[in-house]
Amino acid sequence: MEPKYILEMHGICKEYSGNPVLKNVDLRIRPGEILALVGENGAGKSTLMNILFGMSVIHSTGGFKGEVLFNGEPVRISSPLDAMKCGIGMVHQEFMLINGYEISENIKLNRENLKKNILQKILGNKLGILDRSQMRSESLAVLNELGLQLEPSTITGTLPVGLKQFIEIARELDKKNIKLIVLDEPTAVLTENEAEKFLNCVKEVSRKGISFIFITHRLKEVKAYADSIVILRDGELVGDYSTESISIERISELMIGRTVNFDRSVDNDRKFSEDYELELKNFSVNMPGEILKNANLKIRKGEILGIAGLAGHGKAAIANGIMGLYPSMGDIFLKGKKIDETDTLQTLLDGVAFVSEDRRGVGLLLHESIETNVVISSLRVYNKFLRRILGIKFYDRKAAKNFTEEMIKRFDIRCTGPSQEVGRLSGGNQQKVCMARAIALHPELLLVSEPTRGIDVGAKKRILDELVEMNTREGTTIIVTSSELAELRSICDRIAIVSGGEVVGILSPFDDSYKFGLLMSGITDLGEKGESDEIRD
Repeated sequence: MEPKYILEMHGICKEYSGNPVLKNVDLRIRPGEILALVGENGAGKSTLMNILFGMSVIHSTGGFKGEVLFNGEPVRISSPLDAMKCGIGMVHQEFMLINGYEISENIKLNRENLKKNILQKILGNKLGILDRSQMRSESLAVLNELGLQLEPSTITGTLPVGLKQFIEIARELDKKNIKLIVLDEPTAVLTENEAEKFLNCVKEVSRKGISFIFITHRLKEVKAYADSIVILRDGELVGDYSTESISIERISELMIGRTVNFDRSVDNDRKFSEDYELELKNFSVNMPGEILKNANLKIRKGEILGIAGLAGHGKAAIANGIMGLYPSMGDIFLKGKKIDETDTLQTLLDGVAFVSEDRRGVGLLLHESIETNVVISSLRVYNKFLRRILGIKFYDRKAAKNFTEEMIKRFDIRCTGPSQEVGRLSGGNQQKVCMARAIALHPELLLVSEPTRGIDVGAKKRILDELVEMNTREGTTIIVTSSELAELRSICDRIAIVSGGEVVGILSPFDDSYKFGLLMSGITDLGEKGESDEIRD
């Protein structure tokens, strides 16, 4: 007789340095069920799943208390390999890919297809020869299942963030003995259309008896696709419901203890001078997977411009190209002066700051403290947080610590203090650190990419409010690149749409939704003129 639950976790407790992050948490999931696990960043969701998957961060910090049953039997999962043997897969919020490997090698990692040979029979699989043809063939099948037009031989490191997420997903779906897949923010870097496509695939797979634990901050996705929902707050279980029995508003309230809405937070009829903070002329960027071609944009001083588009269509290339992270052609003018985008230090000195969409790969020093991460750019660029003693410059630790504490309070960074290692923070709190570092530069122009990727609804509101505050109080011109169209419409004055590597139009946030959909699909004939025609350059 099959057990009622494929997974049961009872009385799970976990501490880090004496700080309790999970307090007697229970979780159960049936075969073929999609269970949504929700809560604010720092609520304990990822820690609970790291326990399930046997991640080393759990066992190297004292382990945990409680019991785990899989398929009705008590199990001790001490490593990801143990979890894989049980039939548990996990798509992590932060990528677990090897950039130098091709796509098929990442999909088949630790499950490689081998060609038979005499040495392998005598000495084991370590002397086996990779059957690359078979690996690529099977990888192509799962890529096609996800609707991806990718060659399995492509090097993973050349892909943009959005496509890397699909590779993580493909790797888990390719496992033959899989019974349960944990999805940690799998749609955070995807547009609504891409997320819908992926979640429909998940729904179809669940009908075959595979269970999913779905960690997300997109509550509409929870209501549309999950069968049940478990809610954590501050490391405690505060709700366990069937999804149909609870509203989005109630879920949000239980998660954060208050109601949050994303009503428009800037004036609808703001006026700007004809002075341009930034101009792009025939600007092209060779960013793998996000190529941009001959973009022309004018950003007025003091406005908030949004950049939207599907993953892989070039929207991420604009900010990365301006900062010189990828080869580019064309001209960039900052306050009317042509700049050399290959001189990143001079760009920073000219008052431009950048928050990357890849916070772990580009944005953070993971093994350094929060304090170091917050102050390092302003220290190196502007010599801030230094004091002179007898003509010699010394690090002003007191000033740096005081500023970091101010940022921790301002952004509600959930941590033990300024000295905590950034790599130990949750993804959302890491994002807040990136924002704090940008604020420390007091930029005239802020480029921020995917500022709310993978963070909870409360943290999203805080970050969006901070962007608006920087803009209205300090006059900072802001360019926001995001997959979250609703959020762009809540704070932006105009929204540029990128499709097929080109800027195909600029809309008002008040334009009809169908116009955004058409432009993102590459259809530029929008029919009747809308409000956007009055402000389009």
